[in-house]
Amino acid sequence: MAKSLLKRVLYAAIVLLALSLFVFALFFVAPGDPARLIAGEKATPEILAQVRQNLGLDQPMYVQYWRFLTNAFRGDFGFSYRNQMPVLGLIVARIPATFSLVFGAVFLWLAIGIPLGILSARHPGTWRDRFAQVVSLVGISFPTFVLGMMLLYTLYFLPRQNGFTLFPAGGYAEFGSGFFEWFTHMVLPWFTLALVTAALYQRLTRAQLLDVLGEDYIRTARAKGLTERRVVYKHGMRATLTVLTTQLGADIGYLLGGAIVIEQVFGLQGVGALAVKAVTVQDRPVVIGVVLLGGFFIVVMNLIVDFLHVALEPRLRT
Repeated sequence: MAKSLLKRVLYAAIVLLALSLFVFALFFVAPGDPARLIAGEKATPEILAQVRQNLGLDQPMYVQYWRFLTNAFRGDFGFSYRNQMPVLGLIVARIPATFSLVFGAVFLWLAIGIPLGILSARHPGTWRDRFAQVVSLVGISFPTFVLGMMLLYTLYFLPRQNGFTLFPAGGYAEFGSGFFEWFTHMVLPWFTLALVTAALYQRLTRAQLLDVLGEDYIRTARAKGLTERRVVYKHGMRATLTVLTTQLGADIGYLLGGAIVIEQVFGLQGVGALAVKAVTVQDRPVVIGVVLLGGFFIVVMNLIVDFLHVALEPRLRT
């Protein structure tokens, strides 16, 4: 088992190395002046000379890549000349908003999607199944930005028009400013992201659990007199969790790189909003930092999923 886990860690390191090579080639090897791309079109000759010196652009390409790689490994993603501060500082300032959004929404969509999926699988073809399927279909049909605007209209704008306030309009309140303030600012973004994603988890849970409940070992467990609840939750869901954790790891890794649509709708100044602004103003160092950070989160989450698979599936331990 240790050899298998070590091999997975090695694969993850290779993927990160390949990502760094791709990003370096895209921004430093592609045609064009890297110093001009990083400093911007309005950069003065003095700033361009400073950027070239900082990046070592007069050095051989392999030396430049090694410097880029070692700096990234230390968390040095470069300097944003448009913001006049290190890229890492910009990203770190935005991470709390993205983390608050993602992990709160994950809790909600698991709490909604998985129970609905279990309800459908335990009572296929009944009104309970049809109800869960309708909820899932409605959730999948709504784009996140449409659902977000609807929630803002019904739970912020209309109450405000009638002289009272239920939720703030948007923006991110830091946790240090008070739990209630932070919580009320996050409720609408959480539900917007969770309701759409919960529909996917309902369908996934239902499909996988229906397959598992038809297996021979499930029929054997029922023949032994085990209660239906124990059959479903101890035996059925254990096998289903392997698929769910795979999907969950991919979703969390992707969203930690920036939930762009939700952050834009609710004015959350997270990593996604930072990436959009960086692309708009052509702030290349920030784009590089966000791409590397997003890739890192995806690889790490998939590595965690591999470890969870080993814990959940005894056959993978040998």
